Amino acid sequence: MSDASKQPDLLERELKGLKDLLSVAQVVVSSLDLDEVLQNILHSAMTIMDMPAGTIALYDEGGGKLELHAHAGLSETFTAHDRWTVKPGGLTHEILERGELFVVEDTEQAGFFNNPLAIAEGIRSLIAVPLKMQRKTVGVLYVDDFVPRHFPQERLELLSVLGSFATMSIDNARLHRKTLELACTDGLTGLYNQRQFKKVFTEEVARAARYGKPLSIILLDVDDFKKFNDTYGHPNGDIVLQQMARMLIELLRGSDLVFRYGGEEFVILLPETAFPATLRVAERIRIFVETETPKFLDRITSSRGVTVSVGVASFPEDGDSVAMLFKTVDDLMYEAKRKGKNRVYYREREGQCPPSES
Repeated sequence: MSDASKQPDLLERELKGLKDLLSVAQVVVSSLDLDEVLQNILHSAMTIMDMPAGTIALYDEGGGKLELHAHAGLSETFTAHDRWTVKPGGLTHEILERGELFVVEDTEQAGFFNNPLAIAEGIRSLIAVPLKMQRKTVGVLYVDDFVPRHFPQERLELLSVLGSFATMSIDNARLHRKTLELACTDGLTGLYNQRQFKKVFTEEVARAARYGKPLSIILLDVDDFKKFNDTYGHPNGDIVLQQMARMLIELLRGSDLVFRYGGEEFVILLPETAFPATLRVAERIRIFVETETPKFLDRITSSRGVTVSVGVASFPEDGDSVAMLFKTVDDLMYEAKRKGKNRVYYREREGQCPPSES
């Protein structure tokens, strides 16, 4: 075949490659939601290389680890190993250092390849795409197949370009997520802030009403916190608030939501949780704070610990609207303070013991 007859085929392939590249770029940069960005990248990479499986792991600079954030076509056993250290001299470290596509066309013929998880999964060919911006490591994109493969050069070049788009998109999405987190979290404790509470509370009350599900709320206030600050200083007061946040997270379920409402007040939402269970949680928090705070306050003062006054309310018994439910729990919390502090207060129900007086 003459050179002249080859040229149209070459131009056609190049044109298709450019169209594919434009399509990939549009998909990858179409969102700022990190999870959506990662899924778009992974799907695009698997489509480009016509491969049935893949993963994206993002790099944690502080811990020197890669963490799995997106995957497709792989078993639960394989994806359960979702965090691993990047060891100097290891294969992943070398891939990231070189910053180039790493291609294995047949793992059984590659003497250096000894990843037991990949071998057990039956992965026979793979491509690793380092996601780097100058000296900044963002992560690694992997695409896998369960048979040996030969990869066309033009497809590898397109995958490499995808890697560049992917790196920028992931970095932008992470920055966007961080910005959103800063807007809805409290800088001192890391908990959600009052602004986020109002948004989530409204949503949860609406959901509870729509589906007829229980919803409970706990409001607690650190007793005599102003006196503590005046006596031991605001930096030590900050320690109390930070430790309070840590204890609340430790005591609550993953489905519960805890917020710093303002000052020394904390609020907890317990979706799909009825009053009796919520009351037990509130009392457990009160006891835990009373018994645990002297331990971390030893270096500040041995003369006292910290206690909390707590209000507990449930939807719809204690209020069938956002405003009414919050007013109820707020009134109950202040009633606990008026009655002597370090206690849990709630509206009595039929067959329910009276509020704790200790």
